[in-house]
Amino acid sequence: MDISRINFISNSNISKKTVLLRVDLNLPFEKDKVTDNLRIDRILETINLLQERKCKVIIISHLGRPLGKIDKNFSLLRTLKPLSDKLRNQNIKFSNDCIGQEAINTVKELNFGEICLFENLRFYKEEEMNDITFAKKLSKLGDIFVNEAFSCCHRKHSSIVSIPKFLPSFAGVGLQKEITKISEVLETPKRPLMVIIGGSKISTKINTLLNIVKKADTIAIGGAMANTFLAAQNFEIGNSLSEKNMIKNALEIIKIAKKNKCELILPSDVITANRLEHGSKTKMFDVKEVPNDEMIFDIGEKSISYLISKIKISKSLLWNGPLGAFEFEPFDFSTTKISQEVAKLTSQNKILSVAGGGDTVAALTKAKVKNEFSYLSTAGGAFLEWLDGKELPGILALRKA
Repeated sequence: MDISRINFISNSNISKKTVLLRVDLNLPFEKDKVTDNLRIDRILETINLLQERKCKVIIISHLGRPLGKIDKNFSLLRTLKPLSDKLRNQNIKFSNDCIGQEAINTVKELNFGEICLFENLRFYKEEEMNDITFAKKLSKLGDIFVNEAFSCCHRKHSSIVSIPKFLPSFAGVGLQKEITKISEVLETPKRPLMVIIGGSKISTKINTLLNIVKKADTIAIGGAMANTFLAAQNFEIGNSLSEKNMIKNALEIIKIAKKNKCELILPSDVITANRLEHGSKTKMFDVKEVPNDEMIFDIGEKSISYLISKIKISKSLLWNGPLGAFEFEPFDFSTTKISQEVAKLTSQNKILSVAGGGDTVAALTKAKVKNEFSYLSTAGGAFLEWLDGKELPGILALRKA
């Protein structure tokens, strides 16, 4: 995807403007406490930059799926304290609406250099409908628009694709870093480029596989997805999760990989159990010897060693999806072991490592390496669609602005 024509706020001389800043505060909560602040951390640099330039900062976002209705369970008021804490306990004003008189008054009361947070955009059904009138009402509240929500850029929503039709628009610092790193590793990588693709289903990543198999030097496939590839090559996978209806697709990907001289790595040995739960009694088998009553939940030691040997000779690495059922110990072993090796090589400047996707972030967090990759994308769908080779509506809107 072409990012050359996007305006970056970091390269601008914007000052003393009222900035409509679209972020993603769709945070994970547990009993009203945020369990992961990464998405807040990623927007701080842009907020600080705008404050240094004496701008009024209007933060707009969504939280959850309130389906166009006001629901206090999805109020952005819940994010106010964790956001304020990260901004050195600044007093952030809050508007109970994102359009209308209360929103207008809140902006008027702001001094330059101050911040306000508007209520959930999705309390209006028009947001997800990409209603142009709703976008126009939002845009009237600011002088410029900054998109700092890469994780929402695959959505054709008013605040993502229609506000740029009315205001000068820029990519935030975090979004700039995100798309630059992903483009670097996917479009102009230092080679060899290795890609690790995990997860449960080929069907959800078929377009990703068809795209990257033409770009990568090596692709390692793990997770339950690998079971379908093994079954396609007539290996016994027992009672393991697989997609029988995707066998032909797996064979097609293997064929395309050979044509493009891309090494496609499947597990040579696997870890099995009779059930998926913490502390399950496990066995390790060569893929040629898996019993018909076992279930595969992780890759084995030989497979781990081979993947690490390939990573060590690679210059770029892209990772999406865990290699095993990482939520349950000991099936997190391969993902943890390999991610720690990637982190070590990254710290030694031997590899450019980019990872992304919801499960990937959770797995690398569990392995205590989420801050040790070159870049970790918090985006799920947007990251995957970029890997698919699709044009993201939010990025396209910035390019046209």
